[in-house]
Amino acid sequence: MAAELAVLFEHPTWQKPLFDALEARDIPFDAIDLKKGAFDVTSAGVPRLVFNQASPSAYVRGNGNAVSYALSLMDHFEANGARVLNGAAAFRFELSKTAQIRVLKNLEMHTPWTVAFNNVDALAELPEGSLQFPAILKPNQGGSGARMAEIESLDHLRSIVEGDATYWHPDPVLLLQEKLVAADEGIVRMEFVGGELLYAMRVTNTAGFNLCPSEDCNPTSGEGVCALPVSTPPEFYPYPEIPAEAVAEGTRLFKATGFDVGGLEYMDTHDGRRVFYDMNANSNLRRPIGLAMGFDPFDRVAAYLQAQLSA
Repeated sequence: MAAELAVLFEHPTWQKPLFDALEARDIPFDAIDLKKGAFDVTSAGVPRLVFNQASPSAYVRGNGNAVSYALSLMDHFEANGARVLNGAAAFRFELSKTAQIRVLKNLEMHTPWTVAFNNVDALAELPEGSLQFPAILKPNQGGSGARMAEIESLDHLRSIVEGDATYWHPDPVLLLQEKLVAADEGIVRMEFVGGELLYAMRVTNTAGFNLCPSEDCNPTSGEGVCALPVSTPPEFYPYPEIPAEAVAEGTRLFKATGFDVGGLEYMDTHDGRRVFYDMNANSNLRRPIGLAMGFDPFDRVAAYLQAQLSA
């Protein structure tokens, strides 16, 4: 590796707009493909700055080995003095929705009730009232809406996971979570760079669970190339009028995640709560949203990386 900056990636196209933005700014960088790699554990030679863009959803593309490799590589870089943005601790946090729930609780923010389990029969032994249906089944290691379903009963849950063993892969911890009901249409996604809000957008037509904002997965027109396509694609709209209190709450939460760049999703529920429920360090930006607000979001990230190199 010759450049001072290295970008870790797994998805074949998600990071291309960022790479283009770095090249437009004449910022040298090494792109490290996490799908196939090797590094000398005894070597102390590391980049000065590393930007981690590994995704928990790598396994849905047959690249589950990229997650463990990314963690090992980041641990090595950090141990040898590299500064890693969205580093190993932040990525481990992204990989665990139970950890995210704990942070929300510690910040005294609204959370969906959530039960973690590795055996369906164990759920039946919980105290009465611990579960409410319908509920949402989701994996502890999430990503792109994979392994999610609406659940009507314990018998329904049992039939789903017994009928498809892949629900227990790659992390054999699943969650049963409150089904949130929106007060209005859709959810809100906030993107942050360096702890500051980059933009907010509304996401509507959320009938499915894959709300990935990447134009590869959910293009403005035509069909996407996502590994988890949805029958009704979500729609994305700029939300410059997001309430100041939502920005303040999101900023406080983002700083608690340990992320340097990333996104948060929340829903204003029918019973008056603002519930944050998803946190993403590898947060796919949506260029049309930024352009509608007068800037290219990928160039903003490239500028941030350039500033970190100069710091």
